[in-house]
Parts: sequence; structure tokens; C-alpha cells
Amino acid sequence: MSTPHSPPNQRDTGHPRMALLLLVLASVAFGGWGAWRSFGPQPANAGERLSDQAERIEALEQQVATLTRSDQISRQANSDLQGTLAERDEEIASLRADIAFYERFVGATAQRHGLSLHELVLEPQRDPQLWHFVATLTQNLNRGAVSTGRLQLSVEASEGGRMRKLAWSELRQQQNAPGVEYSFKYFQQVEGDFVLPAGFKPSRVAVRLVPQNGAVAERSFSWNDSLAGAVSAP
Repeated sequence: MSTPHSPPNQRDTGHPRMALLLLVLASVAFGGWGAWRSFGPQPANAGERLSDQAERIEALEQQVATLTRSDQISRQANSDLQGTLAERDEEIASLRADIAFYERFVGATAQRHGLSLHELVLEPQRDPQLWHFVATLTQNLNRGAVSTGRLQLSVEASEGGRMRKLAWSELRQQQNAPGVEYSFKYFQQVEGDFVLPAGFKPSRVAVRLVPQNGAVAERSFSWNDSLAGAVSAP
């Protein structure tokens, strides 16, 4: 008598089903654990910690902003200080030059000389034909005496390849234009303006001093040398 046997397919599928069931149960358990970690109850002081951290971050950001602004102010203050020091150095140098100038003409050992031009400065203006001049006049031959007279300029210039001398009246664009008046004991700066006609290329400039009493004094300079800033007497 033969013993009945179970169908082969029933014996082969039991274990895979069990494994699948265990895998599903494990997944559900892991998902539940994750949900509990995310949405479950937090420690009692978690909110306080977050608030403290937020305040700390805000305080640090404020410190960074304050230090950045302080650094900018310090840099600007240092730049302003350097500029002020440079201005003071220039002022000191100018004052020393003035002292040397005064000692040369009014000091006890100063060399005596009559009316003369100590310095000439030409300055271009916005209008390319307009020029400004500053002439420093000196004399200490007659100490205490007042030197009075007029100053005139003339310019040697070329026009179309030909040289011409432009007199003071032409430079002032006024017929019989009087010179610039001066009156001083030891020195004076005389200023004025003149117009260089269009098309003229200057090469030299001359200063003519016409005193009320005494001989006329005149000196001429290269135009380019005058534009270098100043032409001084030796």
C-alpha cells in the first residue's frame, strides 16, 4: 500500500512567503521607529536650546557687522589722517620757504637790490585762450621806501610760421591798456589776466616793470619754463 505525497509546489513555496512576511514586518517596524524619532516627544528643553542658539547666532552676526563697520571707519580715519599730515608737511615747507624769502630781503645781512621780478607763475584757465599770471616783485635797496608803478606783459608767439610780439594792449584786448598797478616796500604779488589770440603759439613771455621813479626793469622767460609752475630769479 503506497503512502500519499504532498504536491511538490506546496513544499517549495512555504519558506519564501515567510521571508517576505518578515521583510514587510521589519519595514513597518523601521518606518514606525523613524516616525517616532521625527514626530515623537522631544526633550523638555529642546525649544529653549533652539532659542539660545538663535540668539547666539544673532549676537555673532551683530558682532561681525559692528567689527566690519569699525574697520571701515578706522580705514577712513587713517586715510584722512594721512591726507592731513601731507597737507601739514606742504604747509610747513611753504612756511619755511616764506621765512627764507623774508630773511633774504629784510634781514640785516640781506643783499641790497633794486626793483626786480622775483617770480612769475602762469596758470591756464578753462577758456584755452585765457591765462592768469602771478608776479612777485621785490626791492630792498631803499628800505622803508615805497616802490610804485605798473606792470605789463608781452608775449612772443608764432602765427602761420611768422613770429610776432603781442604787446600788453593786444593781450588785454584794449587799446592803450594801462598796466597792473603795484605799490610796496619790500615785496608784492601782482596778479592779472590776459588773452592769447587764437592761432598763436607762444614761445616767450616778458615782464616789464615801469616805476614812477627810476629805471624800467624787464625780464623774459621761455613760455614752457613758465608753465612748469614758476620761474624764479637766480
